[in-house]
Order: sequence, then C-alpha cells, then structure tokens
Amino acid sequence: MSSKVLDKGYEPRQVERHWYAFWEREGHFAAADSDGRPAFSIVIPPPNVTGVLHMGHALNNTLQDILCRYHRLKGHNVLWMPGTDHAGIATQNVVERQLAAEGRDRHSLGREKFIEAVWQWREKSGSAIINQLKRLGASCDWQRERFTMDEGLSLAVRTVFVQLYEQGLIYRGLYITNWCPRCRTALSDLEVEHEELDGHLYRIRYPFARGEGGLVVATTRPETMLGDTAVAVHPEDERYADLPADSVILPLVETEIPIIRDTYVDRAFGTGALKVTPAHDPNDFELGRRHDLPSNKVIADDGTMTPAAGRFQGMDRFACREAVVAALRERGLLLGMEPHKHGVGHCYRCKSVVEPNLSRQWFVKVKPLAEPAIRAVENGDTRIIPESWAKTYFDWMYNIKDWCISRQIWWGHQIPAWTCGACAQLTVAMETPARCPACGGSDLTQETDVLDTWFSSALWPFSTMGWPEQTLLLKTFYPTSVLVTGFDILFFWVARMMMMGLHFMGEVPFRDVYVHALVRDEEGKKMSKSKGNVIDPLDVIDTYGTDAFRYTLAAFAAQGRDVRLSEKRVEGYRHFINKLWNAARFALMHLERGYDAGDPAAAPALPDRWILARLRRTVAQVAEALDTYKFNEAAGAAYQFVWHEFCDWYLEAAKPALYGEDAPEAREASRRVLWHVLRDTLVLLHPFAPFVTEEIWDKLPGTSGSIMQAAFPAAADAGDDTPTEAETQMALVMSLVTAIRNVRGEMNIAPAAQLHVTVQSADEAVRAVVAQRRAIVINLARLADVTVGAPGERSATAATAIVGDCELLVELKGVIDFAQEAQRLEKELGKLNKDLSAINKKLNNDSFLEKAPPAVVAEVKEKQALLSEKQDKLNATLARVTAFQRQG
Repeated sequence: MSSKVLDKGYEPRQVERHWYAFWEREGHFAAADSDGRPAFSIVIPPPNVTGVLHMGHALNNTLQDILCRYHRLKGHNVLWMPGTDHAGIATQNVVERQLAAEGRDRHSLGREKFIEAVWQWREKSGSAIINQLKRLGASCDWQRERFTMDEGLSLAVRTVFVQLYEQGLIYRGLYITNWCPRCRTALSDLEVEHEELDGHLYRIRYPFARGEGGLVVATTRPETMLGDTAVAVHPEDERYADLPADSVILPLVETEIPIIRDTYVDRAFGTGALKVTPAHDPNDFELGRRHDLPSNKVIADDGTMTPAAGRFQGMDRFACREAVVAALRERGLLLGMEPHKHGVGHCYRCKSVVEPNLSRQWFVKVKPLAEPAIRAVENGDTRIIPESWAKTYFDWMYNIKDWCISRQIWWGHQIPAWTCGACAQLTVAMETPARCPACGGSDLTQETDVLDTWFSSALWPFSTMGWPEQTLLLKTFYPTSVLVTGFDILFFWVARMMMMGLHFMGEVPFRDVYVHALVRDEEGKKMSKSKGNVIDPLDVIDTYGTDAFRYTLAAFAAQGRDVRLSEKRVEGYRHFINKLWNAARFALMHLERGYDAGDPAAAPALPDRWILARLRRTVAQVAEALDTYKFNEAAGAAYQFVWHEFCDWYLEAAKPALYGEDAPEAREASRRVLWHVLRDTLVLLHPFAPFVTEEIWDKLPGTSGSIMQAAFPAAADAGDDTPTEAETQMALVMSLVTAIRNVRGEMNIAPAAQLHVTVQSADEAVRAVVAQRRAIVINLARLADVTVGAPGERSATAATAIVGDCELLVELKGVIDFAQEAQRLEKELGKLNKDLSAINKKLNNDSFLEKAPPAVVAEVKEKQALLSEKQDKLNATLARVTAFQRQG
C-alpha cells in the first residue's frame, strides 16, 4: 500500500495556501533570462493599484495562467510578467478622500508632500490586487513585478516622450477634451461612462440678422448657446436652399453669427439647423476649424459660467440652463420643449457629468504611428482572435484622432517640459535643464500636467523588460507570444501598445491578441452593483475552491460568446474536482509504487488498451484547443475523459483485474496502466486545476518534485482519427452495457438484480467480439450471464434494444412482477398528469404570461417540456409492461 493517503474529502483552502507558498518558495514561476528553451511570454494587463479582484480579472488571469502552466509543461521558458498600473485619477481620488477625512486637502499639502502621501498609500494598500491574484493561482514571475511609476518605467516614459516630441509627434494645443469639473482634469474616452438619462429637446428661434423670421434650432444643452459662433445647415437641405439672410442674431447675447453650410449636419435631427459651439462640443470644434470660427468658452473648468456668459456669469452650468430657458421663454424665443432621452457622459471615478471643454493639452499625432500598426495586423504579424475583433480594430485605427495625453492631476508622470519665464521658450528634455537654451535664463517652470495613465501602459511589453536598455530579457521574450485582454480596451490599450512597440522596438509587441468576452450573470445580464447581481470571485473561491472556479471559467470561455456564470455552475465543477479526488483515492489503494517508462500499452486487457488510446486522443484534443485559444473545448475534452471515460468506465472495468488475487500478472499490468493514466491525467488537468492536481501528485508513488516540472503527456498522432481496435471493441461493450442499464432504469429493476441477456447479430465478427468480451459486459452490467448467437427465437417477455448491428434481449420474467409494475406506473402517471395539467393551465392563462417575469415564464415552459417528455416515456413503458403481462 502507498504510504501517502489522500484525505477522505478534498478541502481546498488549506491545500491552496500550502501549495502556492511552496511554488513561490521553490521559484517555480521564475523565467530564465535565456536558457536555450523555446520562449513563451505574456505581459499581464496591469490592474489598477487601487483595484480589487472582479470577474473580469478572474477570467482574464485564469486564461493567462492556463496558457503559462501549459507551456511550462511543454518544456518552454515561460515569462508571465506581472505588475500594476498607477491609475492616476483613481489613486489620487483615494488619497484625496483620506485627506478629506483628516480635514486636509492636497493643496494644503503641496505637490511634493501629496506625492509622498500617495507613495505611502501605495506601499501600505497597493498590493491588495496582487494578493488576490495569488489566491486565483496566478503563476506570475512575481520577483519581476513592475509598477508603471517605478524608476525603470519612469525612465522609459520620459525617453518615449522626449523622442516623440523631437520627432514632431507630440505637440501642445487647444482642443476639446472630456473634462471632469469635479476632478479638474481631462479624461480619455474610456474614462467616461455613458448613461441614458431623461432630458429635454429645446427648440429655439434664432432671428435673422436682417429681415423677418429666423432659424429654429434643436438642442439638449441650451446653456451652451451663449458660446455659439454659428448656425449650420446641410448644403443639400431644400428647406434652407433660399434663406433671406446669411447670419442670425444669437438670442440673449445679441451678437450676429453666420449661417454656414456643412455636410456634417444631420438633416433628420430636430429641425436640421444645428447650433455650433466650438468650445463645448467635439464635433462643433471640428466644424469650427473647417469654417475658421472663433471658440467662445462660456463654461469654466469648475462647471460655472465664465465672464463670456454675460449676465449668467458665476452660475452653475445646470442652474444656468434653467435661467436661459426662462429668459428665452420670456422673450418668446422658446418654441418647444419635449422629453428626450439621450446619453450623458459621467466621470468614471466621481460620477460627475463630464463637460466637453476647450483647453490647452498635450497630444500625440497618432496617424503616422497607426499606419504601421494597421499593416501589422493586415499582414498577419499580429493575429487578433477571434478574427471578428480585427474589424473593430481597423475601424478604430482608420478613423483615429490625435491622442490627448495630458491630465490635470498630480499623481502620475509629470510631463518633462519647462517654460522660460523670461522668453517663454518651451524646453522638453530628459533631465531638468539648469538654464533656458534660448536666452540662458534660469527662471524655468515645469509643466504641471501629468501624462495619461495609458501612455505608460502603452510601453508595457518592452518597458517592463528593461527598455531603453537592450536587455537579454528583451532579446529572449520580445515580441511576447500572446496578449490576453478584454475587448473594451482593444483600442485604448492594445492599439497603443501596437503603435509604440512598432515605433520603438521595430517589431510588434505580441504575436497573438486573444480577446475574451464578458462574464455575465446566469441570465446573460451585465454584472453591476446597482442591479445587485455581482458575484464576488473571492466569495466563490471561499465556498467552492479555486480549482472549481477556474474550471468553470475555462469551460464557458468560448470564443466570441460571453460567459454566463452562476454559483450553481461552479458547484457542478466542484463535483468534478471531488470526482477526480475520489478516483485518485481509489487508485492509490492499488498503487504501491511508481512504474518505469515501459510501454503500458502492451497490457493484454481491453479496458487498459482502450483507456490509453482515449488518453492519447484526449491529450491531442486539449493541446490543439489550447494552441488555438479554444479554452472551452480544452476544458470540455478533459472533463469528458476524466468523468465519463476514466472514472465511469475504466475504473469499473479494471476492478476485476485490480482485485484479482489469482492472476498477479494481469493485476500488475492493470496497476501499471492505472498509474500511467492517473499521472498523465493530473498533468493534463494541471493548467485548469493546479491545486488539486499538485496535492494528488504529491501523494502518487513514483513522482518527485512539483507537478509544474512534469512533462506534458504524449498525444495521438495529429490528424489520425481512425479508432484503434481497442476503441472499437470497447465502444461496442459500452453501448451494450448502456442499453442494459437503460432497461433497468425504464423497468425499475434493482441494480443488484442478476439479469440474463441475449445478444443476437447476423455479423459473425460482431458476435465474436461480444463473445470474447462477455466477461466485461457481465461485470459492468451486473449480469448473471450473456448468451451470444445469430438472430433466432425471441422470448415474449424480453425487453429489446437495438445496439448497432446487435439486438439485445433482456429477460424480464421472474425479475419483475408485471402486474405490480403496471400498477406502479399507472400511479406515477396519474400524479404526473395532474402536475402537467396544472402547468398547462398556467401557460394557457394570458394574465400569467403578461404579468410574470420572462425568466419565470421560461422556467415554467422548461418544466412543462420535461414533464411531457417523462409522460411519453412512462406511457411507452406502461404499454410494454402491459404487453409482457399478457404474454407472461
């Protein structure tokens, strides 16, 4: 007997804590800078330093970990580069809230002291997300952990900024950006959350500057009209073909503004006449640039009205809206006001309504950078998987706009630019200049803005490996093998990494981009706190174990399809983990030692040869699926093999040999196969369920070290789909046994009842196989005997079933009391008919169908279908039993 015994039940928490600490301590996650092995590398999408583990993190990092553990088993030198993002706005908000609780603010501290406070927070609280990723089993090379504000990455950021500026690809200018009046900073599009809100569409008359009448415009934001500098109409709009004037009077401001014509105008919206406010709308800004219109900023950075708003100066923007509407109504210029639902942008952190605002910002001229990034995907240098996301990538890249990279906050990479107080000369440099290069003055002031967080993240694949130094790590692992990411940052992060990688490294940053879908609730709804349907990954791990959770995510991670998650599904995979555990406990009872590398396929027993063939074929399926990022197919193939073939069939079929004291050679042969199959199965499952496989591996005789150092099992030859003789014969045996078990179930025959079965076939070869394997059929189906012959007489009281070229006859006389069984079936049918009648009545009730939630209606219909199917089966069985009763 093995000296190492598995506990009766698998308890994940203690096992997970023990093995993760062991892996870290022994350095099993560590990559070598270079060691001759094939390189495989992934850079982690850096979670925000303020973050906590959510379902998106869980899916993303589980898939990465599966790939990394798989490639380690394949003998590759694997680098999974970890790190966190400094998350400028989010982190600054966290620290500012702490200061506010102490009665202080960043301005009272000053910039330098505030930055110190942020670093202190980061040292104390910034590792929470990393510890949570470790609970998920993430096998990152933690000794290489990077942070977007650490010294090396800061050098990379400054180097890139200076070089782009010197190349004319970074400039400073006035532009419309998303502006948060609360955080007082520009925001990227990704940092703006759009929400459908109920508002109004206001119809306002702008009188012609000369003559009678005027143009009626429709707007959702009347307060911005104070900054209008034109009214635009479509040049082909017949309503405005012959206007009596070429300008209008701006109401309330009483200035004359031109009427312009531009194809941008949507003729179907409102009246077809568009008010143009270049300082407060990105599309109007572009219109203004095309038509050389002035930009009149009437909303200040704090959300109040500027002096340019005239008598409305100092009012809050929303209070100003009400005041403007009242003034227009008073003058008879408000012609209509109707309810209107429209998308309103909110700051992703403080939830304030975002204001499109004109401000001086720093920009990257991205078109020259985008063109090589487009070609790289078109040429296949980088593949986007699923391919459907490539179209989205191209749509974004072909319509790309310059990137606003400046943020008006303190936490982040401060822009390395200085302005001379004497001559206003702008200097961009790697080091702080002592004097102005233009006039020699020493009155230099550094730009107060910091860089957009995405700027440093765009350098992640090469900055984390030591660039701008040309390190051995870069040489070995760049370009990285694959990036695993969500579709929501395909443009904001992935595209920018492509541009920066190609520009500074001369190569794409990754060969493949695997885009995974969202994790939704079981009804397919997006998880949100407001809906109350958020599932906390850590709660799931605490309840069901990490392996069950990971396996669930992998099993439902089909390309192009969202993951619908419920705790019920995770519970199902916990049963799978327990099934593996119990199978291993059984196996260890029979394994006193490990076995050498001799050919276990030489075993004479059919079940042994069959399970080895199925294992090799499953290994090939799993490997092919993982190589093509079909995680659900890989998980499904492994699940099918372990549960249904290894546990349900092989272990039962092997028991006579394993327990056979009178045939020691057969027993030893089965033990050899059992050891090999269990060992290879553990390695096959390890990428999906690392903890339970390591725990069993440790107890399996003949293993040494960690399962992470094992070799991935040998697979069947690629493309060879021809079943082996063992697979063909075992398939026939299993079909016969399944048919016999079905008869037992349908006829309510006790599992222990010894049945007499006849198998008839006109095919002599089939009869020979059944005769040769009759002992296995008897064992698995728990029979008294099996008679094999050509088609002939049939007992009138035998249940029949067709299995391929065989007819199966199960004698029922003397096994069941036909009259008693008919009575039981009639009673069960009576109860079922009553239940089904009640459900049919409910579904025929229009009131129920109209008022009940769709999910409830669907559940009732599903129950109706199940009961109807059961009703059909019971009726068929009753008819058969009644016939047997007459004939018996």
